[in-house]
Amino acid sequence: MYPVIRMGKALLVGRGAPLGILDPVVSTHIAWPWDIDPWKDLNNGRILTLFDLGRIQLASRSGLNRTLLANRWGIVVAGNTTRYRKRITMLQRFEMRTRCIGWDQRFVYMEQGMYRDGECCNHILIRAAVTSKAGIVPPDTVVAAMGQAAPSPELPAWVQHWIAADHERPWPPAL
Repeated sequence: MYPVIRMGKALLVGRGAPLGILDPVVSTHIAWPWDIDPWKDLNNGRILTLFDLGRIQLASRSGLNRTLLANRWGIVVAGNTTRYRKRITMLQRFEMRTRCIGWDQRFVYMEQGMYRDGECCNHILIRAAVTSKAGIVPPDTVVAAMGQAAPSPELPAWVQHWIAADHERPWPPAL
C-alpha cells in the first residue's frame, strides 16, 4: 500500500522555504516494521516508494507542483537505476537527500540517496518527463514556466554514460 500518511507529511514539509530547481532537499525517515522484508531489511520496493517522497518535496518546494497544476501537466519516471549498498533495518532512522542534476531536451535527471550516520546506503538516478496531452514538455519550457529560466548545468559524465548505455538497450525487449 502506498504510504499516504508519509506523502501527506512530505507535502506539508514541502511548504517550507522555497528552493531553486537545483537546490537539494533533505528529509528524515524511519524504517517502520511494515517497510521491512523477510530478510529484515528495508524492502527494495519500499525504497523506491520512499524516494518518491523526496521528489514530492523537491517538486513542492521548487514550485514545480504549482507549475504542473497551472499548465495541466503531469510528471512520470521514464527510467532509473538504483544501487543498494548498506542495510537499513527496522526502526533505523535515515536521511534522504534529493536533488535535480540537470536536464536535456526531453528529460529531467535527479539523484537521491539514503544516508545513515553519514554513509550512503542506497542511491538512485532518475530520469523523469513532464507530460501534456501533446506529449513530452521540453524541460526548458517547464523551468521557464517555473520562473527559473536558467540553463541546465552540464550533466556529469556518469549520467551521460548512463544515458548513452540506455540508448543501446533494445526496446521492446526480446523476452
